[in-house]
Amino acid sequence: MQKQLILGIETSCDETAAAIVSNDKDIIAHQVYTQLEYHIHHGGVVPEIAARAHVEKISPVVETCIKDADIDIKDIDAIAATCGPGLIGGVMVGMVYAKSLAATLNKPFIAINHLAAHVLTPRLISHIEFPYLCLLVSGGHTQFLLVKSAEDMKMLGQTRDDALGECFDKSAKMMGLPYPGGPEIEKLASKCVDIETALEKFDLPRPLSKTEGCNFSFSGLKTAMRQYIEGFPEGFILKENASQLAYSFQVSITDTLMDRCKNALLMAQDLTGEKTTRLAIVGGVAANQFIAETFKEFTKEQGIDLYVPPPVLCTDNGAMIAWAGQEKLALGITDSLDFKATPRWPLGKTADSR
Repeated sequence: MQKQLILGIETSCDETAAAIVSNDKDIIAHQVYTQLEYHIHHGGVVPEIAARAHVEKISPVVETCIKDADIDIKDIDAIAATCGPGLIGGVMVGMVYAKSLAATLNKPFIAINHLAAHVLTPRLISHIEFPYLCLLVSGGHTQFLLVKSAEDMKMLGQTRDDALGECFDKSAKMMGLPYPGGPEIEKLASKCVDIETALEKFDLPRPLSKTEGCNFSFSGLKTAMRQYIEGFPEGFILKENASQLAYSFQVSITDTLMDRCKNALLMAQDLTGEKTTRLAIVGGVAANQFIAETFKEFTKEQGIDLYVPPPVLCTDNGAMIAWAGQEKLALGITDSLDFKATPRWPLGKTADSR
């Protein structure tokens, strides 16, 4: 097999990232510039600030990536870039930069759906075959997908309101924890020493559990968190209470994901006509080790192979964009330079569209 290199560029939110990935799954170079210092004081990502930071950092990030790969930029076979969904200002920066490179080098341009890149990441780090069930959990999306190919993904269920990552971040903010809140809640939960008391004292809901389908709803859980927090003395939460609340919150989320997953596995079996034996969990929240370990135990009991990318490939990165480009190029798919960026780019058809 002839070595083929794709440069992937990711700028959909607050990470300016680039990577070079070969068609034999070798991540040759990988650069990520995080904008955390720009947004941490605002308690979340500010789109205008993010876009300006991408403009400032995109060239040095890509140039460093090329240098680390120890190749000439002309050795790149194609350029892939996130073209949505995401914050449109940031998406435009990466897309226009990638198009300029493609035009200058006379190389193919490949438009990547950011969500599809997350969903396909397990194929970069393992030999998972199609079809597989995928749970995508991130700051902006929470959904189950039946992945039949790189271009054929069917939606089985999704959140009706907040995404899981958003629920983590907003709950953390209410607790007075810094942004991003997901890792902070995980760290705080790990300090809980009295698990039984935590679950009894903070009896949080498992939204939509024991109901049909595999949709999600996290607004009620967020409301329950606010009610507990407002019940503490104003401006003061004991460390013990904070760790117990964080632990109970994390357990309630994991229980909910598990309940929804059992239904999703049955739905996938109905669609394919055979038992689903491959499950992938992707997206930023997949970096949560408590969730990953719980699913590892469950899938082992069920005889299901579990695929969870390493944390560095769960959060936004250029390698997943480059690999998604490899998947499309292998199918003979490239895109024209007039491809338009879009802040909303739904992934997969509904489960009813077979």
